[in-house]
Amino acid sequence: MPNTKRRRLVATTVAVTLGATVLAACGSEDGDSEARSGPVSLTYWTWTPGMDKVVDLWNKGPGKKEQITVTVKKQASGDTLVTKILTAHKAGKAPDLVQAEYQALPTLVSNDALADISGEVGGAKDKFAEGVWQQTTLGTDAVYAVPQDIGPMMFYYREDLFEEYGLKVPTTWEQFAETARALKKKAPDKDLTTFSANDSGLFAGLAQQAGAKWWSTEGQKWKVGINDPATRKVAEFWGGLVKEGAINNQPMYTPAWNKALNTGKQIAWVSAVWAPGTLTTAAPDTKGKWAMAPLPQWSGSENVTGSWGGSSTAVTTDSGNKEAAAKFAAWLNTDGEALNALAKESGIYPASTAAQLSGAFTKSPEYFSNQADFYTQAAEIAQTTAPSAWGPNVNVAYTTFKDAFGAAAKNKSDFTAALDTMQEATVADMKKQGFEVSE
Repeated sequence: MPNTKRRRLVATTVAVTLGATVLAACGSEDGDSEARSGPVSLTYWTWTPGMDKVVDLWNKGPGKKEQITVTVKKQASGDTLVTKILTAHKAGKAPDLVQAEYQALPTLVSNDALADISGEVGGAKDKFAEGVWQQTTLGTDAVYAVPQDIGPMMFYYREDLFEEYGLKVPTTWEQFAETARALKKKAPDKDLTTFSANDSGLFAGLAQQAGAKWWSTEGQKWKVGINDPATRKVAEFWGGLVKEGAINNQPMYTPAWNKALNTGKQIAWVSAVWAPGTLTTAAPDTKGKWAMAPLPQWSGSENVTGSWGGSSTAVTTDSGNKEAAAKFAAWLNTDGEALNALAKESGIYPASTAAQLSGAFTKSPEYFSNQADFYTQAAEIAQTTAPSAWGPNVNVAYTTFKDAFGAAAKNKSDFTAALDTMQEATVADMKKQGFEVSE
């Protein structure tokens, strides 16, 4: 947005802005949807595979009774979808419902693209962990979406190789570093794990666990704290391990990375609840040899995890049927039948706490058939998800991370310098967009 546009800042603990010059929604007023009569047709933009089959359950069941029909329109994910939503909103033609990643919500809200549905879905709050629900409220009384799936972070390790090399599962990050060094002494050709800069969500989740607040507000100004003490601690920790050669410095998701996992060259991975699906493809020969444990903590007295991934279902301000759209969003993410279908058709890990121990999640993933309590542990870990603090230009921060940290990891150079680069680029972009940022 050009910096001539005036931003009105809503001072909240997680920093979110609302609107630009004009804050009126392009769609109908809130009361219009409540006064509806007769059938309603809604359009839902989503990238989730198999969503059409899940929505069909609504259309043949609750939707038929309510006379609310939902049509799925498959879309790309990530920044591509955010851009498409904003473009459609500027023309007043956004769909009724959109799937949005949690970190994208502030961008959509700051452009007045999402409606406050607190009056329609506020009662669903108790169905989600506090840290998860907070991501859709952005720290305000408003509710901009209903949580759909989440990615609580965990520690995955080759159980057989830990036993072979006499390693203990680390419960603190200090122990994690000691474990990496111990493995190098016993098996110089192996690595505990790698630091990868090709997925910004991993580092963001680690910073979140450490207590980072990348975006916040000071009065009527934004404050960007990407290089805050918590994040610097994380950067120094991982940068130190890379520099001394205690862990690898190669990116994830490459053929070389897959081979390292499959052959036992890399024997652990800091990941999220969705890791079994990735390991099934990347390391098929090691099925049944991995185990999952809680993420190491910064102190022995802590019990908190970060989040890597996840999305929500939001209602746009262009929708002429806000109440009907919110009703569907709540059903999709809280109804047992809907959530079981999402797990089966889409392979998601539900944000709803009740669904995390029912249906598809009553037995462990096939890849982890050796760990009967996989989903029991996962549900307990998910409850400890730390609050997030997203801002309106996460895309810039993430892109800069990949470039700056990618180079630092490759060259084994200073990670904190890369963090400062990330901070500077994010602040510069916010000022360019016309946001007021405190120095």
